[in-house]
Amino acid sequence: MIVKRVKCLLALVFALFFLSFFMSVNAQEHKVETDHEEEVHAEGIKNAGENKFDAKEVIFGHVLDAHEFHFFSYKGKDGQEHHATIPLPIILYSSQKGLSVFSSSRFEHGHASYDGYKLVGNDIVPVDKNVKVYDLSLTRNVVQMFIALALLVLIMSSIAKKYRTGKGVTTAPSGFQNAIEPVITFVRDEVARPNLGPTYRKYMPYLLTVFFFILINNILGLIPGTANVTGNIAFTLVLGVISFIVILLSSNKHFWGHIFNPPVPMGVKPILVLVEFLSIFTKPFSLIIRLFANMLAGHIIIICLISLIFIFGGLSRGVGWGFSPVSIAFTVFIYFIEILVAFLQAYIFTNLTAVFIGQSMEGSHHTEDDGHQAPTEPVII
Repeated sequence: MIVKRVKCLLALVFALFFLSFFMSVNAQEHKVETDHEEEVHAEGIKNAGENKFDAKEVIFGHVLDAHEFHFFSYKGKDGQEHHATIPLPIILYSSQKGLSVFSSSRFEHGHASYDGYKLVGNDIVPVDKNVKVYDLSLTRNVVQMFIALALLVLIMSSIAKKYRTGKGVTTAPSGFQNAIEPVITFVRDEVARPNLGPTYRKYMPYLLTVFFFILINNILGLIPGTANVTGNIAFTLVLGVISFIVILLSSNKHFWGHIFNPPVPMGVKPILVLVEFLSIFTKPFSLIIRLFANMLAGHIIIICLISLIFIFGGLSRGVGWGFSPVSIAFTVFIYFIEILVAFLQAYIFTNLTAVFIGQSMEGSHHTEDDGHQAPTEPVII
C-alpha cells in the first residue's frame, strides 16, 4: 500500500514539476518570439530598400508554432507580396469581450487587427492592454496532431477489420496490411518481449500507439509547409510524462528497495541513493529531450541549406545560381536521412520506454538458475 502511494505521489510531483516548467518555458518562448518579431520589424525598416533575405525569420517561422499553414510566398503583378497559406480558426475568450471566433486570415499576417485583437509574432494580444484574453485557438501543431491521430485510427481500424474477417489469419495479408504487420511483429519481438518478458502483452497497445503516433507525426512533419510537431518541446513533454507515469505504475517493491536501499557499503549509500532517486526523473527527461532535439535539428539543417541559396544570391546572382545545385544536393541527402531518423526516433522512444518499464518491474537479484536477465539500457545517441 505504501509503495503504491509513493508511486502515485512521485507521478504527481513529476507531472506538476514539468507543467510548471513548461509554463515558464512557454512564457519565455513567447517573449523570445515577441522580441524576435520586433527585431525583424526593425531590421525590415532598416533594410526596406535593400530587400535582404532574412534566414533567421524563415527558420523561426518554420520550427515554431503558428496560426496558419504557410507553403510559399510570391510577388504578384501588383508588386505586392502574396502568401499561399491555409488559415486556421482563432478562438479567444475574455471576460470583457466574451467569445470571439474568426479566421487567422483576418490578421493579414500581422499587418492588421481584428475585433480588438492583433497578432504579435505568433501571439494574439488584445489592443486594449486592460483586456485579459484566453487563447483557445487551433494552431498548426494542434491541427496536425489531430490529423495524425485520425490517420492512426483509420489505418489501424482498417487493418483490424481485415484480421476480423480472416485476412492475415487464414490467408495471406493483403494491401497495406503487408506493410504494417512486419512493423507490429518487430515491436513485439524486438522491443516488447526482450524487455518486458511474459508481461509484454499488457504493454503492447501502449508501445504500438506511441511508436505509430510518433512515426506518423515525424513523417507528416517532413512534408513542406507542415508543422514540425515532434520538434516541439510541449509535444515530447506530454509523451515523456505519460511514459513516466506508466513506468511508475509498473514498478514493484524490489525496484524501490534498490533505489532507497542499494546493496553498497554504508559510506557511499547516501550518495548512491541520491543518484538512483534522480535517475527516476532523468530517464523520462532523456526521452523528452532526445526526440525533441533530433527532430528539431534535422529541420533546421534542411532550412539552413536551402537558405544558403538566397544568402549567396543576395551577394551575387551568379554565385546564388552556381551554389544552387550543391545546396539542393545536400538538402536531398539530409532529407532522406531525416526519413530514416523519423523511423529511428520512433523506435528509440518506444524501445527505451520498454527498457525503463522492464527495469521498474525487475525483482530482487536473479540467480543464474532463474534463466532471466535484467534488461539493460542500450547505448543510443
